[in-house]
Amino acid sequence: MAPSERPKRPERREQFLTTSDIEVKGLYSAEDTAALDVDDAVGAPGAFPFTRGVHQNMYRGRLWTMRQFAGMGSADDTNRRFKYLLENARGTAAKTGLSTAFDLPTLMGRDSDDPLSAGEVGRCGVAIDTIDDMHRLYADIPLEEVTVSQTINGPAAVIWAMYLGMAQERGFDWSKLGGTLQNDILKEFHSQNEFIYPPEASVKLVVDTIEFQTQQVPRWNSVSISGYHIREAGSTATQELAFTLRDGMEYVEWCLKRGLDIDAFAPRLSFFFNAHNEFFEEICKLRAARRIWAKVMKDRYGAKSDRSLWMRTHVQTAGCSLTEQQPLNNIVRVAYQAMAGVLGGCQSLHTDSMDETLGLPTETAVRVALRNVQLGSVVQLMQTYAGRAADL
Repeated sequence: MAPSERPKRPERREQFLTTSDIEVKGLYSAEDTAALDVDDAVGAPGAFPFTRGVHQNMYRGRLWTMRQFAGMGSADDTNRRFKYLLENARGTAAKTGLSTAFDLPTLMGRDSDDPLSAGEVGRCGVAIDTIDDMHRLYADIPLEEVTVSQTINGPAAVIWAMYLGMAQERGFDWSKLGGTLQNDILKEFHSQNEFIYPPEASVKLVVDTIEFQTQQVPRWNSVSISGYHIREAGSTATQELAFTLRDGMEYVEWCLKRGLDIDAFAPRLSFFFNAHNEFFEEICKLRAARRIWAKVMKDRYGAKSDRSLWMRTHVQTAGCSLTEQQPLNNIVRVAYQAMAGVLGGCQSLHTDSMDETLGLPTETAVRVALRNVQLGSVVQLMQTYAGRAADL
């Protein structure tokens, strides 16, 4: 081939950007951190501002909770999947949790026989209409041993009331129940659109729930302030952080106006973030979030207890990043995203199943996703380095 006929090499890129349009330099050196006050910005693990994690020993003391998401069809269908997840998680060092997906009619506060529910009952989550459904959903599950997360917002107070009523009828002590109510209505108004009432009335319900939890169900997380859905709706990592943190501050301010003691309710506020493809950016996002939240809670709102300053977070891998054309690729993609969540210091983790873009995950796909969240030898790595490999 003559030189003139040879294909030209592609031009070299002069600029590399993350998915959030943040430029990545070709080389970093000590000069890039020369002006950084390490003690102020980073600190030690388990110490203010908790950039390196909320616990001193991190995963040496306790691994992340393996909180897999499930919900389909009837309460009985989902109960079977819950038991399958619990059975396959046995023998691991991490605590196992369940996360409940509700169908669209339930999310919108409608009964399954409502004409507007036609075609959506049990389709993208479990249908729950009555306390009897709640009994069947969690039948034979030891609720004082397994933490339960409930992805519900508009009708969160009603669904949680059903859950607590069911637990009481089964003889469980509310003070021993652990779990999380998503209950984050603000993100519905700017990302997911599953709201029922106007903003002011909706936030009042959230504050009512926070107050009740503080007094009656001390181990429950009253709100899961959620950036995940904001990211899935198309935001950048920076926007996800900005909207989520401001939503959390709004709830805090409403609670303070109610007259609640910040150190009574703040320790049970939790967060929920997305782990996307940009590996280092996602790690940095979670670390920055903890630092910002701790400083705001201390300096702006006057919190005194360390637990009020902690940003405890659940992480889920990015559903919007999955491919349906070659679903096996999703296994590796999810593994990297899960690793970012762990290196970022999450307290619980959910890995997406490889076939979620095609329909309800099969049992095989769910089992692979669960093995992904267990991360094989990575568990040993995190314990060896106390969960702080991001600092190496």
